[in-house]
Amino acid sequence: MITYLESLSPILQALLAGIFTWGVTALGAAFVFFNKQANRKLLVGMLGFAAGVMVAASCWSLLIPSIELSEQLGLIPWLPPVIGFLMGGAFLFLIDKILPHLHLGFEMSEREGIKTSWQRSILLVMAITLHNIPEGLAVGVAFGAAAAGLPSASITAAIALAIGIGLQNFPEGMAVAVPLRGEGFSRLKSFLFGQGSGLVEPIAAVLGALAVVSIQSILPYALSFAAGAMIYVVVEELIPESQRGESTDIATIGSMVGFAVMMLLDVALG
Repeated sequence: MITYLESLSPILQALLAGIFTWGVTALGAAFVFFNKQANRKLLVGMLGFAAGVMVAASCWSLLIPSIELSEQLGLIPWLPPVIGFLMGGAFLFLIDKILPHLHLGFEMSEREGIKTSWQRSILLVMAITLHNIPEGLAVGVAFGAAAAGLPSASITAAIALAIGIGLQNFPEGMAVAVPLRGEGFSRLKSFLFGQGSGLVEPIAAVLGALAVVSIQSILPYALSFAAGAMIYVVVEELIPESQRGESTDIATIGSMVGFAVMMLLDVALG
C-alpha cells in the first residue's frame, strides 16, 4: 500500500488522503440512519477525542517537523514555526469573524460571523466546515513535505496524520448530522448535511500539497501554519463545546486518549 502511494504524485496522494478523511466524516454522519439521537456523554467524549488528536497532530506531525526543517534549511530554527503558527491562528480568526456559523449546543442568538438569514442547519454545517479547512491543509502539507525528500518528513508520517485526522472526523460528522435529525430533518438530509461538512478537506489537502510542492521554501511556514490553525479550532471550538454540561470528565479523558492515539500513530508509523 505504502509502495503504491509512493509511486503517485504528492498532489494525488493528498487528494486520496483528503477523500479518506471526508469518507470518515460521512461514516460518522451515517450514524443517523440507525439512531435519531446520540448519547450526550458519547458525543462529548468523541469531541474531546477530536481535540486530543488535533493537539497531538499539531505538535508531533507539524510543529516539530517545522522546527527540524527550519534548522536543516539553515534558517533560525524557531522563527518560521512561530511566524507560521501565529499566521495560521490569525487566518482562522479572520474566517471565524467573517463566515456565518453556529457552534453545536448554542442558541441562534449566539451565532458568529457576518449577519445572515441562513437557517440553523446551514450555520451548524459551516461551523464544522470551518475547522475542516486546517485539517485538510495539514494533510496536504504533510504529503507535500514527504515529496520534498527532506529527512524530517516521510510518506508514513503523512499517512499517520491522515489516519489521525480521519479518526477524529467520525465524531464531527455525527456532531452535525445527529442534532439536525433531532430537530426534525429527515435521515437522508441530516446525513447529506453531515458529510457535506467534510467536502472541503480534499480541496484543502490538494491546495496545501500544491503550495509546498511549488515553493518548497515555504514548507516550514506551511507546516506550522496548519498547526496554528488547528490549535485555534481546538481552543476556540472543540474544547468549549466538549466542556459544556456535566460530562466534563469524559471530555477530558477523551482528549487524553485522542492525544495518546495520535502520538502512537505518528511515532509508530512516522
